[in-house]
Amino acid sequence: MIIDLSKIPEKEIPNFRGGNKAYNVKLFDDGQVKIMYGRLVPGASIGLHTHETNCEVIYILSGKGKAIYEDNSEEVSAGVCHYCPMGHSHSLINDGNEDLVFFAVVS
Repeated sequence: MIIDLSKIPEKEIPNFRGGNKAYNVKLFDDGQVKIMYGRLVPGASIGLHTHETNCEVIYILSGKGKAIYEDNSEEVSAGVCHYCPMGHSHSLINDGNEDLVFFAVVS
């Protein structure tokens, strides 16, 4: 099965999960898995949230920022993969000067 994210319109979600500015996302959701091409402009963030019943993998495509994982801050940049297992909390923050672009899967 091919999922062509380039053909999915980008949605802007303001203050996603209590974050700053907006989360821009192209989203495929079949009810069991979410596959996302996400973008955070400088100063934007996805608010801190807990994955109670699923996990999330985020692969950074371009830009720089940080992931908050539990009580730790982790630098992220192109080529880095951030993983948030089920039962844990995280946030993604673009504190850089260019868009933070990433691919994410929530199972």
